[in-house]
Amino acid sequence: MKLELKVWTGLGLAGALAGAGLAGCAPEAGESPDASGTSGAVLPEDGGEGGAGEAGESGESGEGGVDVARAASDPVTYRIALAVAEAHAIAAYEAFLVGRTDPAAEMFGHPITEVLSDMEPVFQERGVADLKPRFQEASEAVLAGRTEIEVTERHGAIVAAIERAEEKAPDDGRSEAAIAGAVAADMIERAAVMYGKAASSDRYEPYLDGFGFYRAAASAFEDHEPEILAADPDLAETLSAALEALDEAYPGAQRPARLDIDQARLIAAASQVRLKL
Repeated sequence: MKLELKVWTGLGLAGALAGAGLAGCAPEAGESPDASGTSGAVLPEDGGEGGAGEAGESGESGEGGVDVARAASDPVTYRIALAVAEAHAIAAYEAFLVGRTDPAAEMFGHPITEVLSDMEPVFQERGVADLKPRFQEASEAVLAGRTEIEVTERHGAIVAAIERAEEKAPDDGRSEAAIAGAVAADMIERAAVMYGKAASSDRYEPYLDGFGFYRAAASAFEDHEPEILAADPDLAETLSAALEALDEAYPGAQRPARLDIDQARLIAAASQVRLKL
């Protein structure tokens, strides 16, 4: 869907997304992680309740499946919220690089309504600068036809802002290895779920969502691989195997002509990671 720049300028990015029906791209309830900090997602074969949009007893959940109330004190949930935003930024930027400008602009905007607006009180309490303008600037730059250098600069600003926000995560005594492993597991589960949604239709956006979640999972693991390997070699091996499977499923931002990877394999890999946590 093509959105004219004047719409974004006049209504603001979040309003334009909502009006265009683009505000939510998270997996549906029962299909994705609950961002509980234990990677206790209900994957499709489990047949249980839970998942994105379901906060349970601990607080409200945003469209990105993040328990905002819990994020105030739980470093894993807090970092998952940031990882969801990062996943969209990665997907948006990579889509832009392969010439998919409209989906890129939309994807840069999604985190504003899916997670960042809901997380704003938590961020304010922890002294985190507002992340929403960084995503809006990137989206508007793509819509305006700015150069690759300019869009890259705005994407870099998002990455830097997320890194600063990560430094202000709550501390409950868990190690960096435990936190990073749980975040990677959550992103792996989301990517596995989205592959099934992408394969069941010819729409680009579910594939792009899943690609972003996969890349965010890889980032969480690779940034802390030495710590995870030292703390839990079995978990590190299982994470690596799951990421290898997802690398086959998501070879790049451009959707392949055929999505013929067996989703059951991806779900099984995600489940193995969860069992190791």
